[in-house]
Amino acid sequence: MTAATETPAEVVPGVYDISAELYHSDPIPGGSLSSTGARTLASRCPAVFKYQLDNPEPHKQVFEFGTAAHKLVLDDGPELVLVDADRWDTKAVKAEVAAIRAEGKIPLKRAALEQVHAMANALRQHPEAAELLEPGSGTAEQSLFWNDNGIWRRARFDWLRHDGQIVDYKTTRSANPIDLPKSVHDCGYHQQQEWYFDGGLALDVIDPERPLQFVFQEKEPPYLVTVTTCDPTARGIGRHLNDRALFTYAHCLETGEWPGYLEAPLTPLPAWVERQYA
Repeated sequence: MTAATETPAEVVPGVYDISAELYHSDPIPGGSLSSTGARTLASRCPAVFKYQLDNPEPHKQVFEFGTAAHKLVLDDGPELVLVDADRWDTKAVKAEVAAIRAEGKIPLKRAALEQVHAMANALRQHPEAAELLEPGSGTAEQSLFWNDNGIWRRARFDWLRHDGQIVDYKTTRSANPIDLPKSVHDCGYHQQQEWYFDGGLALDVIDPERPLQFVFQEKEPPYLVTVTTCDPTARGIGRHLNDRALFTYAHCLETGEWPGYLEAPLTPLPAWVERQYA
């Protein structure tokens, strides 16, 4: 693995042990494209991508919950702080919560803190997930930066095992294998898998024979877990979408134009409706 340094500001391709805040701020001069950005370019349009780039999403408690779960499962991340108050809308509690966030920590209600602890305990009871994320078997929250034909790309692995396998932990409403295909499609996880694969190969830190493993865990009791990976067809589609996103990104950088959706003078009904009347 490339030796980790404090910051990739020197624009040297490699694997870096840096904070999530620094990673998401995109420390590459001139900018780099992440898996999230590529998914936006593929599923939406350049105008949406550029708006989100210039207007980062404000704080959301749902993001904090996911980060808290990652903290306990991966043993890496910001400190979790209990705010033991029935109401969070009072002036005093709002100030306390704001101060905790300003310190880079995560404030949690007692129920939420107990919930993430219960989720971590349940995951440790799942043999396959527990083995993949066994403490000491890898390194958490590693940030990758690499140059792909003049375009800087970046990724952040939840867990990079010492045997060269990537593990990505997802909290979800349903880990039922019946529901996962829709989740993978809607969230673009097939794109994410191929994006991470590209980064790992470019920096020679993964075993290409060990595909990324997603660990999905439900957020409601009994906090069920499913371990899976995208099939070859899904991976092929994800790669195609990533290639399209990279082409679009490069073109927009070159022209300085970030267009919206294509014109749609005629809008048909869904194909399944048309088939009913064929």
